[in-house]
Parts: sequence; C-alpha cells; structure tokens
Amino acid sequence: MSKRRVVVTGLGTINPLGNSVSESWEKLINGISGIDHINSFKTENLPVTFAGEVKNFDANEYLGKQYARKLDRCAHFSIYATEQALQDAGLNTQERLGSGVGIVFGTGIGGISATEDAVRTYEERGASRINPLSITQLMPNSSTGQVAIKFGIEGPSLTITTACAASANAVGEAKNLIENGIVDIVVAGGTESGTTPMTIGAFAQIRALSTKNDTPQKACRPFDQERDGFVMAEGSTVLILEEEECAKKRGAKIYGYVKGYGSTTDAHHITAPAEGGEGAFRAMHKAIEDAGILVDEIDYINAHGTSTPANDKNETAAIKTLFKEKAYDLDISSTKSMTGHLLGGAGAFESMVCLLTIKNGKIPPTINLDNNDPDCDLNYTPNISKNKIIDTAMTNSFGFGGHNGVLVFSNK
Repeated sequence: MSKRRVVVTGLGTINPLGNSVSESWEKLINGISGIDHINSFKTENLPVTFAGEVKNFDANEYLGKQYARKLDRCAHFSIYATEQALQDAGLNTQERLGSGVGIVFGTGIGGISATEDAVRTYEERGASRINPLSITQLMPNSSTGQVAIKFGIEGPSLTITTACAASANAVGEAKNLIENGIVDIVVAGGTESGTTPMTIGAFAQIRALSTKNDTPQKACRPFDQERDGFVMAEGSTVLILEEEECAKKRGAKIYGYVKGYGSTTDAHHITAPAEGGEGAFRAMHKAIEDAGILVDEIDYINAHGTSTPANDKNETAAIKTLFKEKAYDLDISSTKSMTGHLLGGAGAFESMVCLLTIKNGKIPPTINLDNNDPDCDLNYTPNISKNKIIDTAMTNSFGFGGHNGVLVFSNK
C-alpha cells in the first residue's frame, strides 16, 4: 500500500528579516542581513551585544494588551505566523479547525523570557510576587497549546524540544501523522525567542556565539575561515501540511511535497557533533531513503551552517561522505548568515526557504563568505543568489544533545 502524499499549502513567518513570507524572501535573495545591535534590552554587561531580533512587531497591538500579557514572546510569534499560514492555505481562521487538524511545534527553550522574569522577581521581591501566569508562559508546550486554543485545533498535539533540530523534527513528525492517516491537515512549525540577557550570557560562556560586536551584520559567516560562532536570533515559521487529495479537493495551492524525513542521534557529546558528521550523514541518508529517491536527485541543500567552527566542518564532511564526488557539484547555502540562528525555529524557517527555492528557481546566498575554510571547500553560493531550476531540496538541522533532523522537499 502506497503512503499518502504530503503537500505544503500555506506558509507564515516572522523573523529578523521580516514579518511576512514575501518580505523575508526578498531580503534573502538580495543577501540582506537581519542581524544588528540589540535594541530590546541593555547590553553593556554582556560580552555579545547583537542578535537577529524581530522588528516592527507590537504584540499588544496585534493581540490586544490583555491577551498579549498572558503569553511569552515566543507564543506571540507562533500565533502571528500560524494566522499567516492558515490564511495563505485558504483555511478559515474565524472558525474552529476541529479534530481533523493536528499541530506539531518545535522549540529549543520555550518561554525563557518568562523564566528569567520569574527568577528575577523571586530573588528581588519574594515568591508571593511571582506572576501567576509564569508557569503557562514558560512551559515549552505553551506555544503549541496557545495556538491550538486560538484556532480551535482539536487533533493530535505535540511539542518537540530537540534543541536546534526541533522544528525540523516537528515538520517530519507532522508528515508521519498525515502519511499514517491520523489526520489530513497538520499545523507544523517552530518558535523561539532566546534573545534575552541570560540566554546570550550563557551561550557566550560556552563560546558558542560570535563576538564581532563592531560588525554585527558581518558576524555570521558560515564556512568562512574567520567564523567564530553563531548569532542568536528569534522568530517563528509555520507550514500547513496537508494530504495531497484533501488539498486538491478544496483547490488549495501547493508549494511542494514533503518527501523525506530522517532523524538520528549522535550519542556522542552534549554540544559537539560527532567527528566527521557521522550522525548528520545518517540522517541525510535516511531522509533520502524515506523520499524514495536517489542521492543524485538532490539539487540544493539548505545547510545547518551555523558559523561555528565545529558544525560547518563536520556538516561539510557529512555531505562529502553521502554525496561523494557529486558533493562538489551541489548548490548549498546557509541562510543563517542573514537571519542568525533561530534555534528551535530554524528547521521550519529553512524548510520554507527550500519550498520557495523550488517555487521561484532561485538559491539564496551564504553572505559574508569571503575566504573559505580549507575544510569547507564545497559550493556554498557565496554572497550572491543564483538562478537555477530546483526540483528537489534538502534542509539540515542539528542540535545540542546530538539531535539530527533532515527533510527533503520536491515539486512532484
């Protein structure tokens, strides 16, 4: 019995580049960075003073002050991106979606801003002054639950917290729900708002972040020999996944097909990838196998490409192991060079990029790639976008804990 086919019928996003799919895409293909000095809090006591912040978004204006105050910033983003995606898919956001629709969201750290606020209040004013909404703001499944409540999603509901692989895993698990006939439609994506003082301070302590404070827009430089760490970013991206016949029956537009999903664990180290990208290689291989295609059919890879010394070298090694000589002919890019690292929201955003690359026949560049690391010698589309017909694209997401999630998208 053949598997039910899964298509994407709606996209929504809010991220450092823009608050819509069209604005984000336009900046991506023009190589414009969304990274800048932090504006939302004072940074004089921090070793890193820049990030990829969402701009021109007022949650009080969007949701109303009383509603907005009940939620953490990452949930604000989730609701905003979901509404966009549902509208784009032609689904009615004014009616409950019901039990035929599921939801799978990924996040790395959930409501960390609410967590920081609660701890600060406890230390400064005591337990009796903690915001009673803190628990429902900080719990990792808060965004999933709040989106489900807002839009009346009554089907299966899952929250995945596999660090930076979380929303890639979310899209993959949503695909599985549809293929197995559990539901016909799944709202899938990810959200993160880790641009907070404690989070940036903590990541800086383990030397994971770039410290190029004087040149923030040039700080994220995947595969470049001058790279020195990733750039923290925030945002949410949502995809509407749908069973093919269901989508066609209601006349929905189709961005592309979710063809393959691979998930593995390094079981090696809590932060460092396995040497040679062995776990990443296995995840890519499984995704291609699940898609039922040949390795040679992959036209483009949206790399995890974090701009950290360890990731970029090992991801490159994994690509070479899988694709062998074809690795040098592949078109690859890291859009994190422009967005920064959306952590648990990265996989969903980069899935959107793959679908738009297929739809528009244009590959976004890896900006700030001026001098390749000798260990990173593949074609990463340096600095300028490229026109090319793309039939099949892959996106890689690898996270702390050794989590690997890989997705394959196609136009048929």
